[in-house]
Amino acid sequence: MKPGFSSIALRDLDRVYDEVFTASRSYEITEQYIDDLLKTIEDKVDFPLSASPLYYEDLFTGYYYVRFKAYISFYHVVQDQIFVDRILFAASDYLKILFGKD
Repeated sequence: MKPGFSSIALRDLDRVYDEVFTASRSYEITEQYIDDLLKTIEDKVDFPLSASPLYYEDLFTGYYYVRFKAYISFYHVVQDQIFVDRILFAASDYLKILFGKD
């Protein structure tokens, strides 16, 4: 089974592609980076709760996350299936992006 992706997560993936290509100027490196990022997410499909849970103010947010190099993928689980909501730069203020909180 493959993970599902929200439309905004697909846009995030396009942005990651653009950022990696801009930095590397190599289609080969960029495509390998994206493949490895997607593999990191797909590795959680069989055990979706094995990723790190995301807490905010000591409460579970409903999101799990996996890191791959400079990015973090946030997903939620519905009936043992992964749905990726966002793929964000790890140094970003991801709580604000995800929840509009400071």
